[in-house]
Amino acid sequence: MTSPRTGYAYLDEVLRQPGAVLAFAHRGGAYHPEIEGLENTMAAFRHAVELGYDYLETDVHVTRDDVLLAFHDRVLDRVTDSRGAVAEMTYAEVSEALVSGTERVPRLAELFDAFPEARFNIDLKSEGSVTALARFVEERQAWDRLLVGSFSRRRLNTFRRLTAGRVPTSGHPAEIVAFRFLPTGRLADRLTRGRVMALQIPHRRGRWVVATPGLVRRAHAAGKHVHVWTIDEPAEMHELLDRGVDGLMTDRTDILRAVLVERGQWRDVP
Repeated sequence: MTSPRTGYAYLDEVLRQPGAVLAFAHRGGAYHPEIEGLENTMAAFRHAVELGYDYLETDVHVTRDDVLLAFHDRVLDRVTDSRGAVAEMTYAEVSEALVSGTERVPRLAELFDAFPEARFNIDLKSEGSVTALARFVEERQAWDRLLVGSFSRRRLNTFRRLTAGRVPTSGHPAEIVAFRFLPTGRLADRLTRGRVMALQIPHRRGRWVVATPGLVRRAHAAGKHVHVWTIDEPAEMHELLDRGVDGLMTDRTDILRAVLVERGQWRDVP
C-alpha cells in the first residue's frame, strides 16, 4: 500500500521509495540493549542515526530562561542524577544533570546541528515549549524538518496558529476520535478543518483497537498518514505493516530495522 501524498516534504519523503514506511527512533531508541537508560540523549540519537534512522522522535520542555530541551519528563528525577522541575530551572542548572551518570540533557538546537539530515517528530510537553518551538522553527526556517504533536488541544492549536500551517501536525485525541468513528475520512478532515496531517496513535487502548484497518483506509482517503507508537515486538510490527500504516515508532530500533529490511520496506536514507 502506498502512502498518500500530503503536500508536506516531511511526510512525502516516503514516496521516493515505493512500499517504504517511516521508521521513527522513539527517544532515540530508548530500549535498544546498547543504549538502555540513555533515552533522549545525544548518545541515543547518534546510535539511531548510525543504524540508518533519520526520523527521530523526541519531546520538548523549556527551561526558566527559555532554552528548548529534548526531554520527556516534567522533572529531572526519573532519568538523571538531579532533581527539580525543568520549567523552574535555568539551562545552566539543568546542564549539570547527567542521564545515567554520563550524558547531559541535550538542547534541541544541538540535535538539529549534530544531525543536519535528520527530521524530528516532536511532542510538546509543556505550555512554555509552544512559543519557544514556534520561534525556533521560524529562526531556522526549519519548516520541513519536523512534525509536531501533543495530547493537549490547546498547545497544538496554539502552535498551529503561530506557524500558520507551515509545519505538519498530528492530531490531538479529539481529532483522532473523529477519524476513528466518523464514516469517512473526508468528513473527519472537514470537521478538523484540514489541520491534521498524521494520526499518531497507539495500536490498542486496553481491548479497544485504535489502529483498525478502517481507520487506515479513512485516513488515506483523506490524504493523511497513520503512525503507530510505540511498537517493539516483531509480530505486532508485521501486523500493523500488513494493515498499511505509514510509520512505526519504536524503542527497539534494532528490531524494527530488521523487520523492515526483511519485508523490503526499509527506507534507504539518501
